[in-house]
Amino acid sequence: MAKVLLKGNEALAEAALAAGCRFYSGYPITPQTEILEYLSWRMEEVGGEFIQAESELAGINMVLGAAAAGARALTTSSGPGFSLKQEGISYLVAADLPAVIVDVMRIGTGLGDIAQGQGDYWQLTRGGGHGDYHTLVLAPASVQENADMMAEAFDLAEKYRHPVLIASDAAIGQMIEAVEIPEFKEHDINKFDWTIKGCKKGTEQRKIQNVYYTHPDYEGYLSEKYRQMEQEQRYETVQVEDAELVLVAYGISSRVCRETVEIARAEGLKLGLIRPITLWPFPVKAFEEAKAAKAFLTVEMNILGQMVDDVKLAIESKYPVDHYGSIFEIPESDGIIAKAKEMLKKEGK
Repeated sequence: MAKVLLKGNEALAEAALAAGCRFYSGYPITPQTEILEYLSWRMEEVGGEFIQAESELAGINMVLGAAAAGARALTTSSGPGFSLKQEGISYLVAADLPAVIVDVMRIGTGLGDIAQGQGDYWQLTRGGGHGDYHTLVLAPASVQENADMMAEAFDLAEKYRHPVLIASDAAIGQMIEAVEIPEFKEHDINKFDWTIKGCKKGTEQRKIQNVYYTHPDYEGYLSEKYRQMEQEQRYETVQVEDAELVLVAYGISSRVCRETVEIARAEGLKLGLIRPITLWPFPVKAFEEAKAAKAFLTVEMNILGQMVDDVKLAIESKYPVDHYGSIFEIPESDGIIAKAKEMLKKEGK
């Protein structure tokens, strides 16, 4: 298929349709509203169902119903709207139901702001703040990856009968790039034997039940599911093998860090980059390539350095880990390099 110019949110929406998604329910919130707007007319053209729900809570629970019937179901939100979906996501987990939920991140606490940000990392990777569960989290870094990850997200959701999250951000959602949409495929809503369907009088009804209460060995079942999911680590490395300081960044921040590595190398500074593509499971395997590293620096669009703890766990706290953060503004290479030099000076390099 030829490449076309699309905004990141639009590419994500079109790719969801290409992946066989035929049900969407959601609620407007900047900076993801273009997904809702695009699907409001495009979903009808492919024979699917689009619902602008009255709230984020309604949107996620409609997805639960569609997923229970076997549909490839999608909802999207951002910031406080994503927070409101947490109980529904938790119940999708408990009911063993596949679905895809997109969080186009923005900045701030409370209502926050409509500007780009990466402040939802903990909420995305720590089970939403309540409940005893994990969700697979994919983090695109381009408009093309916004498109490519939709089919992968639905496939993983059905593989594990589990919701999958896509951690986009406002910068990627709003930028326009050339993108190739994957080939369209249809999803058979009747392909799974566990889905609920209408039944004739006298036949046994299918039920979607909470596995915590109904599975004869729910502890073993869930432990094995998460053990298998932990093998789904995805990442990209850039000049990590001889790097003395390794940057760790995802999404829009990783694009800046890729440029930063090039600039630093031209100055004789040995920087490398690890880009997590799965935020959970965190790509611990990637850090095995950083054999010469003396320090690590996360670059994130948040104040607290929310990814720092995962990096410390990945390297077993053997080396210093610091954070270069920004809010409102996308990090810039000169600031990252200055921070890297400061860290290496402390290490005597």
